[in-house]
Amino acid sequence: MVSITFDKHTSGQFNAELEEARNHLMEMGGIVEQQIEIAFKSLVNVDSELASEAIQMDKDVNKMELKIDKETTQILAKRNPAATDLRFIIAVSKTVNDLERIGDEAVKIAQQAIELSNDGAGPQGYVELRHLGEKVREMVQSSLDSFARLDADSAFEVMQQDKAVDLEYNTAVRTLVTKMMEDPRTITRALNVLWALRALERIGDHAQNISENVIYLVKGKDVRHKKLEKVEETVNR
Repeated sequence: MVSITFDKHTSGQFNAELEEARNHLMEMGGIVEQQIEIAFKSLVNVDSELASEAIQMDKDVNKMELKIDKETTQILAKRNPAATDLRFIIAVSKTVNDLERIGDEAVKIAQQAIELSNDGAGPQGYVELRHLGEKVREMVQSSLDSFARLDADSAFEVMQQDKAVDLEYNTAVRTLVTKMMEDPRTITRALNVLWALRALERIGDHAQNISENVIYLVKGKDVRHKKLEKVEETVNR
């Protein structure tokens, strides 16, 4: 694990403000993790009540986004942070945005569960959906854990997982398209599952973004749009 040292401040209040922003980020991450779990469960069980619960949770996610945005803006305005402190504020702001977007994707999954429920259909038998859901949930959890521990190595491992998620997503899409061609009666259900798969793939992308934020915070290097080999070099320096 790679650790960093934050700047020392004469103001204890400044330290408290940074810690509060970090704690609220972790709190928001916990809500989003729970939202993903409930949304995915609503999909595989075709449970409209659970789906509605996941959708309602988005209000809490949005409230946390506004709260943390206000906190980081006030820190920038009052404290004029530099060096590691500034990277921390930037990383928090970007991660908050990704968490909010993950919440939006969880809502999309829940909406597909409601559609399937209304049609009296379910995604049973789509093994790829279950596998992808588990992988993506693990990515989100690991990316937040790497942020909490300021661990660039584990953040890089999450980035590596995204390639496997993309491959599994493409495989699942091909399987569903084949099923629709073989049996047109499955088209409506398959399209609902396709939209849910797309939302899961996007959640994986946002988990990768969070991991990139961690590496930026720890290493001071922007690794967005970099090949994995280059990111690995940055992490190992």
